[in-house]
Amino acid sequence: MAGHSKWANIQHRKGRQDEKRGKVWTRIIREITVAARQGGGDLSANPRLRLAVDRAKAANMPADRVKYNIDKATGNQEGVTYEEIRYEGYGIAGAAIIIDTMTDNKVRTVAEVRHAFSRNGGNMGTEGSVAFQFKHCGQLIFAPGTSEDKVMEVALEAGADDVISDDDGAIEVLTSPAQFEAVKNALESAGLKADVAEVTMRAENAIELTGEDAVRMQKLLDVLEDLDDVQAIYHNAEIDSEAL
Repeated sequence: MAGHSKWANIQHRKGRQDEKRGKVWTRIIREITVAARQGGGDLSANPRLRLAVDRAKAANMPADRVKYNIDKATGNQEGVTYEEIRYEGYGIAGAAIIIDTMTDNKVRTVAEVRHAFSRNGGNMGTEGSVAFQFKHCGQLIFAPGTSEDKVMEVALEAGADDVISDDDGAIEVLTSPAQFEAVKNALESAGLKADVAEVTMRAENAIELTGEDAVRMQKLLDVLEDLDDVQAIYHNAEIDSEAL
């Protein structure tokens, strides 16, 4: 199955995330804390915590810091209690945006998200206003040049839903959230390590933004990304990085 060109957008996104390493660590610690509190500190019995720890390793977070935060979350120590809240809205040219947050003060968070939208050309929507344009799934993306035949053989045997060849040569493997770990482990055992491996909200259809629209959309995403309570942002814009 053929897909659109995503590789440039993926590299652009990863580059911007690398520039904000401290914020990435903060978000991973929050995710570890919530996952451990909800499902316990045993990695073998807590898939959500396993994914959070994998993210921590990928972000080069020290193992002792990871362990400290698991122990803190499961040791009944006093601390902040986080609530998970999802917001939806529209960006430039009607691009759909989903914002996942973890917050100890939802009044503050909703005000900050709404302000970010209104000051940067977007509009905050109601619950469900754009979520139907996304699919909750596991996603693994391999760099151009990876053997499509090998990825397809291993992924489908392990229970993947689909393997997509993008226009620029990148290969995308889609799974159900429940099968994500099994497919990821099978691919890695076969020597196939994805550049992106996550359970995500994947846009069903993309909106291509160029020129001034691309610049404005990236600014909106940057402002949202910089909010302390934001954990993840999903959108359906393919931003022309050359316009930035």
